[in-house]
Amino acid sequence: MSDTVSATATTRDPAVPGRPPFRLGPAISGVWRPRFLVVALIGAVLALLALAADVGRGDYPISIVDVLRVLAGGGTDAQRFIVIDLRLPRALTGVLVGAALGLSGAITASIARNALATPDILGITQGASAAAVAVILLGGSGGVIGTVGTQLGLPLAALAGGVATATLIYLLAYRRGIDGYRLVLVGIGVNAVLASVVSYLLVKARVEDAARAQVWMTGSLNGRGWEHVRPVAVALAILVPISLILVFVLGALQYSDDTVRGLGIRLNAARTGLLLCAVALAAVATACAGPIGFVAFVAPQAAIRVTGGSRPPLLASATFGAALVVASDVVARTMLGDLELPVGIVTSAVGAPFLLYLLAVNTRKVRL
Repeated sequence: MSDTVSATATTRDPAVPGRPPFRLGPAISGVWRPRFLVVALIGAVLALLALAADVGRGDYPISIVDVLRVLAGGGTDAQRFIVIDLRLPRALTGVLVGAALGLSGAITASIARNALATPDILGITQGASAAAVAVILLGGSGGVIGTVGTQLGLPLAALAGGVATATLIYLLAYRRGIDGYRLVLVGIGVNAVLASVVSYLLVKARVEDAARAQVWMTGSLNGRGWEHVRPVAVALAILVPISLILVFVLGALQYSDDTVRGLGIRLNAARTGLLLCAVALAAVATACAGPIGFVAFVAPQAAIRVTGGSRPPLLASATFGAALVVASDVVARTMLGDLELPVGIVTSAVGAPFLLYLLAVNTRKVRL
């Protein structure tokens, strides 16, 4: 009798040392990883504190405690007006854009099994930038691109450019399926071509238009309002639950293609669905705040080192991306006194040395 009970318990709850199993319905099962949740919560707390510091910065300084009190429903009428109506949209845009970029980078790096396979490297954000720059520079010329772009608006044009670029990369990389290394190489090539197109447009444009486009291409949160918050909030509300459901497939994609097919997973359909989520997140984020560099690379790589997992954790990558963008915005607004820098300059200053560090570490491992 005891042997029967023991066998039944083993069948229902497959034992994983130190990780209690769970099941949600007939299709979703896994094991609890409390460290992943704790790291994600720490990232969320850091993002909240950075948001409070960013909101409190300005001609009428407000302490972090008072900002948090206003966000909780308290504070004076003047504080609520300054925080909610004037400053919160900019900081909230940074939180949402950072979360979208961090989540997008985690998905693309996991699919390609390559840390460098982020939307920045693959050319997705460059495609969004090329479309936006074309709208800015050709919007008043009466050309076809300018006319279509003017009708769509800058954010929608950037979104369309990102999606179109991702589709082109997918078609060029597809050879009876998607290989991670081929996807990265094709993406780097497309990225280079689009960068050349952007440079050509800047050279041919008027100085005033080129300067305006250059500011947008740096990635900035200046002047962001509730109209910028809503699109990326809606995108995250739709795509985050889908990504969290597909994370079970994403875990299987870390193995070889034959192993994945042996597990009964439709490999190409799974990769296509995950890539669509990542592309939509990156394109919407770029459309709202411009191409903020290195966030999609730094946040997942920082999260994977803190959690100690084999691939970037999605929730932790999203919260780390949010904290990175808003904290960088605080630095960009304070490091030169009254002169504010675009947030993309600070994130690039953080991300470039981090990239060189990872390359040096990986090179040392290969030599050993």
